[in-house]
Amino acid sequence: MKRIIPSTMATQHPDNAAKPYWHSRPFVSTNAEIRESFLCYSDLGIDEYNWDWEGKFVDEAVIDRLLHQHFAYFQKNPLGKNKFLTFRFPNPRVEKQFRLARALMVAITSSQLARSLGFNVDPVFEAILPLTESAGEIIDIQEAFKALVGIEHKLLKLNQSINHIEIIPLFEDVGTIINSDRIIREYVDLHKKAFGQKPEYLRPYIARSDPALNSGLIPTILALKIALSRYKKLSQNIEVPLYPMLGTGSLPFRGGLSPQTVEKSLDEYAGISTLIIQSAFRYDYPRSLVIKAIKTIKEKLPHKKAVSLEDKKIDKIISLVPKITKPYRQTVESIAPLINDISKYVAKRRERMLHIGLFGYSRGLGEVQLPRAITYTAVLYSIGIPPELIGSGRGLKEVVKSGSLELVSSTYRHLVNDLSDAGHFLNKDNLQVLARQNSVWKAVQEDVSQIEKIFHIELGYKNATQKEHYNLTARTLDKFLNGKNISPLITLTGQLRQSLG
Repeated sequence: MKRIIPSTMATQHPDNAAKPYWHSRPFVSTNAEIRESFLCYSDLGIDEYNWDWEGKFVDEAVIDRLLHQHFAYFQKNPLGKNKFLTFRFPNPRVEKQFRLARALMVAITSSQLARSLGFNVDPVFEAILPLTESAGEIIDIQEAFKALVGIEHKLLKLNQSINHIEIIPLFEDVGTIINSDRIIREYVDLHKKAFGQKPEYLRPYIARSDPALNSGLIPTILALKIALSRYKKLSQNIEVPLYPMLGTGSLPFRGGLSPQTVEKSLDEYAGISTLIIQSAFRYDYPRSLVIKAIKTIKEKLPHKKAVSLEDKKIDKIISLVPKITKPYRQTVESIAPLINDISKYVAKRRERMLHIGLFGYSRGLGEVQLPRAITYTAVLYSIGIPPELIGSGRGLKEVVKSGSLELVSSTYRHLVNDLSDAGHFLNKDNLQVLARQNSVWKAVQEDVSQIEKIFHIELGYKNATQKEHYNLTARTLDKFLNGKNISPLITLTGQLRQSLG
């Protein structure tokens, strides 16, 4: 391996409740993201920054601005060698193809720019492909890139730049994550046919938020553990190093990685090579604690190895996933109108365009649409119903019936901790109010009851901050039901739990 694999990647996920320490307000505009990326490198010590083209507005002059504004810094810490700017491409299957074309051209012309300034490495040589579902679509992007750089014209000279781009496949639903090793195996074969050799390495990227949004907390973690076990075996078989990435937010539902939970996350996510450092991690905690946490990740993460699961255990876990998923999805489908109504009050943190959510499935009554995972999580936490709990109690009841609780608990090592941590923000009184209005919430009451019974714990606030959060969620629901503006209250609850969603 000629390149460094960063242990941390900063992203533009808009989950911060408070304002960035370097900024005047919580909202980060497209223009401010240039400064943000530089400070992630130079101040926080993060080695990789994700420049996101998917569903949001983008400053296409990012490399020009970084290299011209901070030339001396990047002379010492070259982009593409010591620090990394990794594009997140729009998937042409979901977004218009012209957006992909623009991203490809920026990658190519940034290579020319860097060389004109005396840098001998390409600043952008790798990009994330969201919503990856097949090996063919990864190859299609690389072949499109190859075709573009193959254009010969005296005015363009595109062939005098980077000639190949590495693709990071991002797997975003439970079924795809579980079977992602097959996609990787097929991709390696296709890569050899298309380019005459296997890829030097691959960084499979596993989402945490969207699979949780679609299937619930527990199935997402179980799918992740299966994937990591299979990657370990696959890497040896295909003789290609795999360096998995994980899209971790701060609240348990979206990953549970914060400056306060680093050691727990390092244990739970053993086998991951790169952890995502989102906005709440960076801006909802003291800067000194953030820097210390990032140092710890960089020191310890590379030494953590994935747990190998026997095929029998994997088969059993796969058989359990639908049983745990079903109650979650049934409930969320029923409460979607309330979630969508409250979502309008969640403050915006980035300049996003309209995005079609993943959560849409037919039960003969049309499709259910939900907001993005951060907003979804913010809505439920802000009314005191953490999404980690929804469906989990009833799902675990089925797990207990099948005699598999030990298997699930040993695979998802911090299951009880995560449910308990989320449960500190539960408002049982709000749940009772909602259950009186709509019987579907009685199922969530059963979830709470089953979790408490199975693990012998009591969910609810345990300290003064959590009690204050409880009181705010009571006011939030009451004001919402009375048609009042609840946006400031949602932001306040986010500041108390140190993540908007």
